[in-house]
Amino acid sequence: MTAAAVPPLEPQMYVLLVMAAFCAGLIDSIAGGGGLVAFPALLAAGLPPHLAIGTNKGQAVFGAISSAASFWHGGGVERARAPVGFALGFAGAIAGALTVLAIRPDPLRPIIVVLLAAAAGVVLLRGHVKPAPRTPKHPEALVAAIGFALGFYDGFFGPGTGSMLIVAFVVAFGDTLTRASGNAKIVNLASNLASVLIFALRGQVLWAVSLPMAGANALGAAIGSRLALRRGDALVRWVVVAVAGAAALKLALTSR
Repeated sequence: MTAAAVPPLEPQMYVLLVMAAFCAGLIDSIAGGGGLVAFPALLAAGLPPHLAIGTNKGQAVFGAISSAASFWHGGGVERARAPVGFALGFAGAIAGALTVLAIRPDPLRPIIVVLLAAAAGVVLLRGHVKPAPRTPKHPEALVAAIGFALGFYDGFFGPGTGSMLIVAFVVAFGDTLTRASGNAKIVNLASNLASVLIFALRGQVLWAVSLPMAGANALGAAIGSRLALRRGDALVRWVVVAVAGAAALKLALTSR
């Protein structure tokens, strides 16, 4: 099903989705995992999986731009790594988006249940990750691998990518939480741009929903990126885990 075939949503559903997008932008800029709020909300609104993924990309890209710009201008990004991470994140996301669009919606539903649960687990365990003891010997190759692998995941599905990137940069490079968050935003920006390009070309972005959500997401991201990251992290982690768990349970029950 393409966006053109979807009937208009009820007005109150637009309001709820805009509120979810604001929360997603706020959460994602602080701790990653904002897609674990926005994506389940789109599924709950009745969008089929491909359209829910594409519409989520359409609204998330604006928050990604806002958040990445804030971290970049605030000096929170390792600029030597940024070009490689951006390029490979973009390439990986194109591959992931093309892969998921090749899968029929029906078998995609149980895959989404598993991915939501896995993403929630990453968010929950992120605070227990131990940093790398020293700088890796081949940092460019490591950034490339991280960018492509998690870019592919973001293009294929998406929710939890921010937290997974933060984990990767902490483990691989010993980044602080703040630094890892900034570096994650660059890869995440690239993967969002690539994903929304592919999904839009395939008619899988419901712009009437995505654009109002995008404004709210960007506002939430701008506010969240200016908050103390460590102070809000514990609360945000539990919120996104609860949302993802509820969405996975709902999908598992409805798929039977």
